[in-house]
Amino acid sequence: MRKSLGRIGFALLLLVLVAFIALATWEPFWAKRGDVALPDRTYTAEISRDEFGVPHIYAATDADVAYGVAVAHSEDDFSTLQDVIAMSRGRYGAIAGEEGAAFDYAYHLLDARGTAEREYPLLPADTRALFDAYAVGLNDFAEAHPGEVKLANLFPVDGVDVAAGFALRQPFFFGLGGIIEPLVSGEPLRPEYGPAIPRDTGGAAPAIEPAEVIRTEAAPGPDLARAGPLPRGEEAALAGSNAFAVTPEKSGGPTILVSNSHQPWRGGVAWYELVVESEEGWHYAGANFPGSPFPFLGHNEHLGWTNTVNTPDMTDIYRLEMNEDETQYRIGGEWRDLEARTVTLPVKLGPVTLPIRRTVYRSVHGPVIKNDEGFFAVRYGGIGNLGQLDAYYRLNKATSLEEFERILARMDIPSTNFIYGDEAGNIAYVYNAAIPDRAKGYDWRTVLPGDDPRAIWSGPVAYEELPRYVNPASGWLYNANNTPYTAAGAGSDLSPEDFAPELGIELKQTNRSRRAWKLLSEAGQLDRATLEAIKYDTGYDRSGYVAKLWDELEALDLADDGELAQARDMLMGWDFTADSIGEADALALLMIREFMSSSYQNKPWPDVRAELDKQVAHLETHFGRIDPPMGDLLRLRQGKVDLPLDGGSDTLRASTLWDVDDDGRLSVRHGDSFIQWVEWLPGERVSSRSIQPFGAATTRPGSPHYTDQAALFVKHRLKPVHFWREDVLANAKSRKTVTNRR
Repeated sequence: MRKSLGRIGFALLLLVLVAFIALATWEPFWAKRGDVALPDRTYTAEISRDEFGVPHIYAATDADVAYGVAVAHSEDDFSTLQDVIAMSRGRYGAIAGEEGAAFDYAYHLLDARGTAEREYPLLPADTRALFDAYAVGLNDFAEAHPGEVKLANLFPVDGVDVAAGFALRQPFFFGLGGIIEPLVSGEPLRPEYGPAIPRDTGGAAPAIEPAEVIRTEAAPGPDLARAGPLPRGEEAALAGSNAFAVTPEKSGGPTILVSNSHQPWRGGVAWYELVVESEEGWHYAGANFPGSPFPFLGHNEHLGWTNTVNTPDMTDIYRLEMNEDETQYRIGGEWRDLEARTVTLPVKLGPVTLPIRRTVYRSVHGPVIKNDEGFFAVRYGGIGNLGQLDAYYRLNKATSLEEFERILARMDIPSTNFIYGDEAGNIAYVYNAAIPDRAKGYDWRTVLPGDDPRAIWSGPVAYEELPRYVNPASGWLYNANNTPYTAAGAGSDLSPEDFAPELGIELKQTNRSRRAWKLLSEAGQLDRATLEAIKYDTGYDRSGYVAKLWDELEALDLADDGELAQARDMLMGWDFTADSIGEADALALLMIREFMSSSYQNKPWPDVRAELDKQVAHLETHFGRIDPPMGDLLRLRQGKVDLPLDGGSDTLRASTLWDVDDDGRLSVRHGDSFIQWVEWLPGERVSSRSIQPFGAATTRPGSPHYTDQAALFVKHRLKPVHFWREDVLANAKSRKTVTNRR
């Protein structure tokens, strides 16, 4: 009997061991493939790095440069690049567990791979050559550094893999996650609001109130936007930027273009600075995201642009009418088969990876999500279009405003505002968005009838229908994630009445917008010093959600709590600047954050007394006082660097989001990120300066460029961009040639 029990026990142990080995090893074998197609050619590029480690990649052809971009970026941040590539292949869950699997589900739901496989071969050959070369660069670095590879059989990759990442990530920037997540979880959709009615203010200030928000300004839910390669939920909703352009007449000298992006400081949508130059005429200084062979913003010799996030109504939801066995849906007068596909999501759990099976659906509308309320189809602007891969490349090489606009007019870049400047003294702002060309007669802000074929639009509106400014009389343009109807000052601003309501253009204002509009309008000449003061402004207007919060604080009855009364009185005397000078700055910083989030993400308004009590307790616990210097509270932290910061969650000098560390300090993770200041003086070559919060090598603690820009960043200082070849060579601290392994 004992022998039998022993055999059974051994067999069970053996079975458990086999199961453990299977769960620990199945995913790489399952993911292995033999369909990677890459060109049989040699790539060669020179990588020169300046005193801050910023790479200048030089080569004979554009494709060789793209190869060098992949190698240089891998040298600085191969960890994040792998996360992005894993996401682009539906394998991020094997690295990041449940949070990664949520992105893998979105990858399959949106058919990112299918889109890439269909559209990639249709791109121009020279564009495909960039992506193929970039993939080879990633593969070569992985082969040369096997100890850094996170996931077996993640490499080799090809251009289609890189393209699939674009197909997946772009829709999340205009709020698709805020639609998908509640549908997947079965939670109610957030309330939807119509356009606000502007009030006539006699040109004294921006007229459109921020309380009215459209559906797509909702934040992606926590299951779809917490992990590295995409912004977290709050980051995606609050992803912002400031941008400024000034004419030579208004500046008293150069055309000025200021890029002041607000992105996460780490991860897959953190900026990476670089300069690219080829003998085929590609010459551009700017920044990209991990997974891209070209910069997304910056400047070339002739022109430049920067981007800010806009939030038009780009997404529509349809309730499908299903048959009894839920295999068909009605469209018009016929029933059609609902596409259904079972996918496997790898979910890392400790030392094992679980294979989780899910079914994804698709109709003629687009992706379909099933929940307890039924089947819902989702259709979004730019669906199925990968033209942005070519458009950004062409923009990099554009030489005039006319050429620049011809490329944008293709409507291949689904969203983001473009603020532009050039050597000829032109400035422009294009509210770029592939807004669906919707039929009249529907309330597009509600769930639409899925059986009505007229409600299924087929493409974007014409470029000419979008808001657009060129050389306004004011001499300046700005955007701070606000409505495009405040951009150039009184007498130059566009009117919402001139644009169709079906466009769903947002009417919101941010505090940054109010401050920028006011300060720019009040300035006489916008020379460098004046514009720098505006860019680094830390002020709040007592309007919008800030006014509501302070009014409620003032009305609180705090007779029963002397400490809270003291804190409230201190806030009543605040000067509304987050400059780390006033005694109330730290408490105000903590208070404003949640109420801003509530306003911009359309979440419930917090209880003011409870929030005051919470933040007073935080300061008392960690500082022993309610009035510590704000710089002691708000910190730039990376490795051994720990520096004070200024700016707030919604100031032009932005410290938007933070993590609360164990010592109670706020470690900023999102806000002012890549800043670039570009100037064209008449008759002179372009010059520019830039800065990042940390350095060029954000995931390499052993690199001298891990945090070497931090001290300049906190002091509002910029470093030179070495754009011209002779400057690159004169300032190069290292130079090497990289060639692919054939």
